Amino acid sequence: MFVPLSYNLKSLLVRRASTALTVVSIGATVAVLAGVLSLQQGFETLFKETGRADVAVFLRPGAGSEGESGISREKADVLKKSLAEIALNAAGLPLASAESYLAVRMRKLDSGETNVPIRGVEPMTFEIFGDQIRVTAGQRLRPGTDEVIVGRKLTRRVRGCQLGEVITLNTTPFRVVGVFDCEGPFSSEIWGDLDRIADALERPVYNRVIARLKPGLDVQAFAERMADHKDVPVKVQTERAYLADQTGALSITLRVIGVFLATIMGVAAVFTSTNTMLAALAARSHEIGILLSVGFRPIPVFLSFMSEALVLGLFGGVLGILITLPLSGVETGTTNWNTFTEVAFAFRVTPQVMKSAILFALILGLFGGALPAWRAARMDPVEALRRR
Repeated sequence: MFVPLSYNLKSLLVRRASTALTVVSIGATVAVLAGVLSLQQGFETLFKETGRADVAVFLRPGAGSEGESGISREKADVLKKSLAEIALNAAGLPLASAESYLAVRMRKLDSGETNVPIRGVEPMTFEIFGDQIRVTAGQRLRPGTDEVIVGRKLTRRVRGCQLGEVITLNTTPFRVVGVFDCEGPFSSEIWGDLDRIADALERPVYNRVIARLKPGLDVQAFAERMADHKDVPVKVQTERAYLADQTGALSITLRVIGVFLATIMGVAAVFTSTNTMLAALAARSHEIGILLSVGFRPIPVFLSFMSEALVLGLFGGVLGILITLPLSGVETGTTNWNTFTEVAFAFRVTPQVMKSAILFALILGLFGGALPAWRAARMDPVEALRRR
């Protein structure tokens, strides 16, 4: 025979003040964890969910990112023009483009400095990505000119990125002629003509080659063939896989920070929950004695108190999620530790974040209710009936 759950709910309503204190304590702890996890989810989503499976990224063998890669101009031309696996556009030209990449130190709008990615692109880059790259203000840069377009997110974070302003790279001034937007990390970059950027930044080699692959191509087999290519051995990944690799260091760090902060605050929440349940135990000793006397066994009494603790945890988890929900969509920025460049992204309170938050809240409730539930189950019925 089990104690009805309604009994526990009525008990929580009777002890409104202590119940509210416990729920708020758990909710604040859960909000910290959910906030950091939503930050991590926003960062991962920016990279993992925006990469394309039909676009290949060619890097120097052994390179972990394009910043570490280097491909000579001659080898880049071979890759762009000689591979049958690359799709063709309507004019019969390979949908392939070489790119240069370098992080440049720039001043932020508020204060301090940050590393901003500068990317040199060819006209074919825009054709490869198609509607993913949307010029929202001004115009697209003209090939062979000292013009740049900037990602939308930089216009609110970095100086010199407004339409019509001038960005000086080394000694070469580049005028901002357009602002572009996209769903991925490109929206935190500055794009210019490949050769002009390479000359201004004194980059004798390109960093990578990208290409749209023909439909149905076995990318894994293609990557293995290219790794052993006689003339131009390169590392090949899909853009989706490449971007996923760039999230490792910061994503793990955010998870560790979230768990660490939640653990520290969780200890306090557990003590609050335990104190609430112990107070309830002291006030309800006579009731517990009656339950044990009329036939309820220790295990149902134990489970009754544990269910009460779980309800406290559940309410706290819901409160923590409600506190975090307004953050969803709010943009922030930080340094991507894989590339050491500024990247802007938004908080994302995903179902995964909510599940983790609720599970953590229930765990806090269980830990907080374990000792009081154990004491309640071990009470002597006669001794409990004597207490008022």
